[in-house]
Amino acid sequence: MAEKMRAMVLDVPRQPLRAAKIARPVPGPNQVLVRIAACAVCRTDLHVVDGDLKQPKLPLVPGHEIIGVVAQVGSAVANLKAGCRVGVPWLGGTCGECCYCREGQENLCDRAQFTGYTLDGGFAEYVTANAAYAFPIPDHYGDQEAAPLMCAGLIGFRAYRMVRVARRIGLYGFGAAAHIIAQVARHEEKEVMAFTQAGDEKGQAFARGLGAVWAGGSDELPPKELDAAIIFAPAGPLVPGALRAVRKGGTVICAGIHMTDIPSFPYDILWGERTVRSVANLTREDAVAFLEVAPRVPVRTTTHPYPLSQANRALDDLRAGRFDGAAVLVVD
Repeated sequence: MAEKMRAMVLDVPRQPLRAAKIARPVPGPNQVLVRIAACAVCRTDLHVVDGDLKQPKLPLVPGHEIIGVVAQVGSAVANLKAGCRVGVPWLGGTCGECCYCREGQENLCDRAQFTGYTLDGGFAEYVTANAAYAFPIPDHYGDQEAAPLMCAGLIGFRAYRMVRVARRIGLYGFGAAAHIIAQVARHEEKEVMAFTQAGDEKGQAFARGLGAVWAGGSDELPPKELDAAIIFAPAGPLVPGALRAVRKGGTVICAGIHMTDIPSFPYDILWGERTVRSVANLTREDAVAFLEVAPRVPVRTTTHPYPLSQANRALDDLRAGRFDGAAVLVVD
């Protein structure tokens, strides 16, 4: 009889997760079995649970910011050993054969698999992962601290790399990703300006505490034109506002996997060779690069722990914006 494990399971989108005992997964030849210590709760998890992302595997164990210890390795695995501490991110596998994979754009692979969406994820005691998409975690970080690095950090860093030459950067939506990337940008001597919901004085103080030289509402213009803006909030109406805030030749990055519709806007705020572009997923190279950078900054994560059984409360608190930083499920 298969061994059982605790998990929080999504049966139907827009319904609470179900606490369950399910079969512990068994690793295939190229996989590792990871005993989970912590899994951060990402806004993308909300988009999966709330039905914004339309093609989840069901039933599904959500969660893709996983930190744990390798408990078992598949017969063909050579890069990891039992006892290694690893992180498992959103990108769970690619075909390796398509034009995107061959050209270093595996994040765009049409046959990509995603942890906590098309593959079971980390709201559980164990998870299996393709060993090529699991990454050793720097000893600098505890399990709870490291968990947000695996998506808020990795995809945030991919977005930041697209505007790294910018001197003055605006961050719209100062949550889990922005609070990490603000630290990287300040370490590289950039000016950071933070945009929160109007009237969110607590969030604005949080941003200033992490080195933002200005913090205000997303409905405001900054005191100086931006070279670039990164939008982490999944709100399409922020795009015209960000375009108004960047200088000619500036760039606006939409960093979310899901965003509400972008409203029409006058051409004059795009004119002047301003650019709008999106970030799609991440590559393994992003993960390697960011996990080298983070300890040097050093990036510090602000986390709010919840036991695994309270995953629904963590999702509700994230949805309502009841905390700064990142929620993390801690697996006993």
